[in-house]
Amino acid sequence: MSRWFKTCTRSFLHSLEVRRGFRCLTQDGNRRTELQLRAAGDRCCSTVQGEVRVRFAPSPTGFLHLGGLRTALYNYIFAKKYGGVFILRLEDTDQSRLVPGAAESIEDMLEWAGIPPDESPRRGGPTGPYLQSQRLDLYNQTARQLVDSDHAYYCFCSSQRLELLKKEALRSGQTPRYDNRCRHLRADQVQEKLAQGASYVIRFRLEEGVEPFQDLIFGWNRHEVAQVEGDPVVIKADGFPTYHLANIVDDHYMKVSHVLRGSEWLISTSKHLLMYRALGWQPPTFGHLPLLMNKDGSKLSKRQGDIFIETFKRDGVLPEALLDTTTNCGSGFNTNRMGRRIDELISEFNPSKITTHSALLDLEKLPEFNRLHLQQRIEDEQKCDLLIQDLREEIYQAFAEQIQDKDVLREDYIRRVLRLRKGHISFLKELVSPTYSYLWVRPSFSSQEVASLTGEAQHIASLVLKLIEERSEELSVDRLGKDLKAVAKQAKATKYREVMKLLRLVLSGQQQGPSVAEMMVSLGSAEIIHRFQKLLLLSNETD
Repeated sequence: MSRWFKTCTRSFLHSLEVRRGFRCLTQDGNRRTELQLRAAGDRCCSTVQGEVRVRFAPSPTGFLHLGGLRTALYNYIFAKKYGGVFILRLEDTDQSRLVPGAAESIEDMLEWAGIPPDESPRRGGPTGPYLQSQRLDLYNQTARQLVDSDHAYYCFCSSQRLELLKKEALRSGQTPRYDNRCRHLRADQVQEKLAQGASYVIRFRLEEGVEPFQDLIFGWNRHEVAQVEGDPVVIKADGFPTYHLANIVDDHYMKVSHVLRGSEWLISTSKHLLMYRALGWQPPTFGHLPLLMNKDGSKLSKRQGDIFIETFKRDGVLPEALLDTTTNCGSGFNTNRMGRRIDELISEFNPSKITTHSALLDLEKLPEFNRLHLQQRIEDEQKCDLLIQDLREEIYQAFAEQIQDKDVLREDYIRRVLRLRKGHISFLKELVSPTYSYLWVRPSFSSQEVASLTGEAQHIASLVLKLIEERSEELSVDRLGKDLKAVAKQAKATKYREVMKLLRLVLSGQQQGPSVAEMMVSLGSAEIIHRFQKLLLLSNETD
């Protein structure tokens, strides 16, 4: 029985004697971390001593999407919770499917999301390089080691033969699998074909007698892969490794302590453990995360088009809202509430609470998550400064030629608008929509529009101007609300409702939006005076 299996078995027996829980003991001096997941019955105690190192290993055959972001997030949180290292490794061995720009974009999006890797192709690190295409010698060296120890062999079967095997299996209602023909070639036959320059792949020799392994989330697992699969390819004809070999080689040499990946890889883990055993390596602890699904239970697909992180960024979704959304629908935290920032996600993370149930994602709730996190940013002075810069750029792009008063681009003005609208808007870009154009561009209105509301517009305008002059710069929404009611009472033949419609028309040119009092506070005394003086001039012209 192998050393790693004995260790896990001892841990399991010990776990039967203790209550379920999670313990982290850290000694900063030697960076020693002991992690214990305890469970009676279906989850054993898995102990790792030494530095916690986890990795996110996407393939740059496409851009980062929500499912990938969630896997990266759980790895990042796990690393930060236990003082470890988060690695980004790009598995670019499928050269025919690489998408230009995807590798750079994946790291860009992790940084934008606020979960940057500690080691990566861009940042470097002690166990690089972090692109698999730059580690080919290591994979080929390991493959030769497997061949030399008779755990792998050269396979010379043509693609035509493999296709025939597949068609025959499907015709007879069986699952296609390689028939392991070349594992029976004699050494002299192999050498003869190699001398002739025959094309080949290297296959790993699957053996029966797979030992069970303990998954942090799914508990004890064991898949007798040799009974249902043919020997898998580990080195392709182009000299590049397959995922099965490359991921274990990299995890070993990068000293990965925990592999947290999607549950679709659970069934392949027994195969990987056979490779670890063949190489005499200690495997990491495995934890397979339940899948992220649509709210109706259907599979999240890249073909949906709206699940790519760059799309969310372009649409004005805040990164913290995206992280909050993807964790809120799942498990692994002591509480489940909206509005959590990354530091709160880390502090509330509890691996023992991750369930095997798929996480159902409801993107219709994303605007509400974004509203909460936008409000938090507005309340944080430094983050609000960044929002002001972003909004100023959007204002200029949307209204550059229409802006009459450059004061609307001033920091204090934009900050006042943001503070008044916090909690009411879900996305920053809403403030440059037609509904809020009055904040940046002076509205136009006609004498006919005014006349349809009241015949005493000049009188009402004079009352408003007098009010603003008395209030000077001290404007507040609550006080103005009361003052405007008093103004309406002084109108001789115009009801309160029409007075408010008139004020809204003069201030915004619209009949909807925030309260009139808020509009006035947003615009400030000087701009209110300017707009109501315009009403006076218009009234004088029509008299």
